[in-house]
Amino acid sequence: DLMDVIGHLAGSLRGGLGIGIVLVGVLLGATTGIVGATVVTLGLLTLPGMIRRGYDPALACGVICASGTLGQIIPPSLILILLADILNLSVGTLFAAAMIPGLMLAGIYVIYILVLGIVRPESVPAFSVEERASISRIDLTKKLFKVVAPPVGLVAAVLGSIIAGIAAPSEAASMGALGSIAVAAIGGRLTWKVLRETAQATTKITAMMMFILICAQAFALAFRGLQGEKIVQDLFAFLPGGINSDIWFLMLIIFILGFFIEWIEISYIAVPLFLPVFLQANVDMVWLAILICVNLQTSFLTPPFGWALFFLRGVAPPEVSTGDIYRGVIPFIGMQIVALALVFLYPALATWLPKAIGW
Repeated sequence: DLMDVIGHLAGSLRGGLGIGIVLVGVLLGATTGIVGATVVTLGLLTLPGMIRRGYDPALACGVICASGTLGQIIPPSLILILLADILNLSVGTLFAAAMIPGLMLAGIYVIYILVLGIVRPESVPAFSVEERASISRIDLTKKLFKVVAPPVGLVAAVLGSIIAGIAAPSEAASMGALGSIAVAAIGGRLTWKVLRETAQATTKITAMMMFILICAQAFALAFRGLQGEKIVQDLFAFLPGGINSDIWFLMLIIFILGFFIEWIEISYIAVPLFLPVFLQANVDMVWLAILICVNLQTSFLTPPFGWALFFLRGVAPPEVSTGDIYRGVIPFIGMQIVALALVFLYPALATWLPKAIGW
C-alpha cells in the first residue's frame, strides 16, 4: 500500500518509484529493523512492477537491497543496541546519534536516483499517464493518511518516547510491540498465525544473538588471558598518522570482514579487540559507534555473503540474474562509503543531536 501511494504521489517524476522504495525502506526500517523481512517484502511487491515499467533490472535490485538495509542504521536498530552494550553507551544516545547519518544515507540514495533520471532517463521511467489517472486526488489523499499514518505513528511512539525521556529502550520496545499489534488489527491482518510466527521469529533471533554473545565472551576471555590486547595495541603503534589512521584501519578491517561474516560476529569479536586503543586515545565513543554502524551497512550488500543479496535472489523473478543483483548493489556500496567519509569528516553529524537534546 505504501509503495502504491508513494509511486502515485511521485507522478511524472523520473525515478519516482525508486525514490518511493527508499522512503518505504526508511519507514519499514524504523518500524521493523529486520533486513530480511524488508528486502523480501520489497522484492516480492516491487521488483516485478519496476521491471514491467521499464526500470533497469540491476538498478531495481540495487535500490531494493540498499533500501532494505536502512533499518540497520535508522533507529531502533539492532546494531545500535549491540554497539551500546559493547561500547558501554546509552542506547537512547546512539539512537539519537544515528538519526541524521541514517536519513543522510537515504538522502544520498534519493539524489543518486534523481541524477539518474536526468543522465539515464530510460533506466528510471516515471509512472504512465494512464496509471496516474487511475486514482483520483481525493482517493489518493485518503489512502495516504490510511497507509502512512500508522507506521509514522509507530515510529513516533517508539523513538519519541526514548528521545523525550518518557521510556527506557526496553519500555519503548514494548510500546512498539503493542503499537504493531494495533496497526495489524486496524489493517485487518491480526491473526493467531501472525502472532505465533512473530513470537517464534523473535525467539530465534534473540537465542541466536545470545548464543553468539556467550561464545564471544569466552573468546574475549581467552584472548585477554593470552595477552592478545597488548599485541593489538603494539600493532597499532606501527601505524603512521596517529589516531585517524587507527580509525581508518579499523574501518578497513570491518569492511573486509563484511564480505565474509555477519555483522553480529564483527561487532562482538572484532570491535572489542581494538576498543582499548580508542579509549586510551579519548576518541568520542558515540562518533566511533556511528562510524562502525555506517560501515557495517556495507556487510549486507558485499558479495559473496551479503545477506540482502541472498534474500532478494530468493524472491526475484527468473528474468533477473544473480549478476544483475551483484552489479546493482555496487553503486550503493560506494554511496555507503561516501556516507562513512562524511561522518568521519563532520563528526557533528553524529554528535550534534544527542548534545542538542541533552544526552
